[in-house]
Amino acid sequence: MLTIKTIATIPPGKTLWDDGKGSVGGFGARRQKGEAVAYILKYRTADGRQRWHTIGRHGAPWTPDLARAEARRLLGDVAKGDDPAAEKQQGRKAATVAQLCDEYLEAAKAGRLLTRRGVMKKPATLDGDRGRIERHIKPLLGNLKVAAVSRQDVERFNNQVSEGATAARVKTGKHGLAIVTGGRGTATRAMGLLGAIFNYAIRQGMRADNPAIGVARHAYAERQRRASDAEYAALGEALRAVTEATERHAALDKALSRRRDTRRSKLSCAPYPSRHGRLRSLRRSFSPSQAGDVARRWRSNGQKSIWRRGRRGSPIQRPARQCAHSLIRPVICCAAFHASARLCFPPRSEPTST
Repeated sequence: MLTIKTIATIPPGKTLWDDGKGSVGGFGARRQKGEAVAYILKYRTADGRQRWHTIGRHGAPWTPDLARAEARRLLGDVAKGDDPAAEKQQGRKAATVAQLCDEYLEAAKAGRLLTRRGVMKKPATLDGDRGRIERHIKPLLGNLKVAAVSRQDVERFNNQVSEGATAARVKTGKHGLAIVTGGRGTATRAMGLLGAIFNYAIRQGMRADNPAIGVARHAYAERQRRASDAEYAALGEALRAVTEATERHAALDKALSRRRDTRRSKLSCAPYPSRHGRLRSLRRSFSPSQAGDVARRWRSNGQKSIWRRGRRGSPIQRPARQCAHSLIRPVICCAAFHASARLCFPPRSEPTST
């Protein structure tokens, strides 16, 4: 029977088998070239294959009695159809999370992975996924085996990214620099990608469950809302005003084009552009933000001259002022609506840093 004294007498390159009363068949101790001694178990599987399984190295915590008890337990599993040596070998060859992420990106790039809408991922989406994998997932989970990742590991990953544990300054080229800050938004998006990666692992038979399911995530920031009835009404009024102004612009252009031929000789010798020409230039010169100032000048100055783009113009008579004022007024209404458009259709929130 194997004892501490008999193990100390094993010569290099020899194996001493357990025998005597209370011994376990196939259990032994082997010393190879060095001083270390390992406890082993030799058995046959249900299909007749012979296996060698290493229980552990002699010393704490393994003693001859503990190693014998473990050999007896393993033989019970073999009797049930298990193969401890093959399972141990598969565990060593199992893919890590980093290798799984590389396979996921390769499959997505080849078009083998589809989104919920049944289409391939866009190149920009793949670039974002690659950045989250390289800067968040691999540094924190890359060395773990795919089958060994637990829900606690995923929760720890979520908290670390939220708290900025992966913050760094990454050089992306000769003059490029990526500032990785992490944060709650980044953690939420990284968790979504991690869940998709583990779903891919389930389809590939690497594990049976998804550890990312059930982990609490931070909510996405609200980016848009539905406009109110008053805001829809303001939008309709502005659109109607713009439509009416467009119709008046077309009628004025048509009238001016008919008179162009009859006034060509006068226009060619006039020191300043004609009154109608000035009107058309003014309408195209001022932006909606300047419309209010132009209307105020026309109402207050009367026959006086006005300034336009740094060049002094000639007096504009009353009929031209009235016509121009009717054209500018819808633009003022539309500009006022644009000033409140931020409330009706708020812009998208600022993108979070990766």
